[in-house]
Order: sequence, then C-alpha cells, then structure tokens
Amino acid sequence: QVQLVESGGGLVQPGGSLRLSCSASGGTFSRYTVGWFRQAPGKEREFVGAVRGSGGNTYHYADSVKGRFTISRDNAKNTVTLQMNRLNPEDTALYYCAAGQSIILSMIRAETAYPYWGQGTQVTVSS
Repeated sequence: QVQLVESGGGLVQPGGSLRLSCSASGGTFSRYTVGWFRQAPGKEREFVGAVRGSGGNTYHYADSVKGRFTISRDNAKNTVTLQMNRLNPEDTALYYCAAGQSIILSMIRAETAYPYWGQGTQVTVSS
C-alpha cells in the first residue's frame, strides 16, 4: 500500500506558475501509475494528467491543461511533480495526486481506477 502527500499549493496571480509535488511512501513506487486530479468548488473532481508506471512512463493530460502543465516523476525520490504554468482563475481547485497499479490506458482518466489518494493541496489563482 502506498501513502501519498501533496505539497506546493498556494495563491498565485493569473499568468503565474506553481509546482505541486506528490511524495509517496510504501510500495514499489515505480510500478504505480500516478494521476493528478482537481476539484473546484461546486464541481466534480476531474482528471488533470497522469504518468504511467512500470517503465512505461507515458504522459497523459486533459485538454484544458495540455501545453501549460507538465508532469515529471523521479522514482529514486518517490516523487511526481506537476508544473503548472500560465495559470488562470479556472485552474483554482483542490489538487489531488492518486496512484494505482496495472491501470489500463482506457481507464487512466478515471478516478475510480486509483485506489490511493493524497489529502489534496489548494491552488488559488486570483489577482
């Protein structure tokens, strides 16, 4: 079983950047697909992006963040980061990282595919 802790959230002005980190403990981290999700007030949680594990290391992004957000992983440090650039107020949300093993490609955007979740970190984009 893996435990996840997010960090790096905060308040940023529109057009600014933030870097979120997801630190993992327990399990063999490199085997896990790690996803980022977010939930804005009054909205359902949505997929942001993911990186597959087990040597695949392919990256997948929601259309709304493609070209602005970048995921990277460091298996040696058991960490996945989400670099967020050109932030806008619509990016304001509670951001979660999640992990799971053997997630097939067609399910990578589905939160139900991820059994392990962090507590979330708040990102607020406002002037």
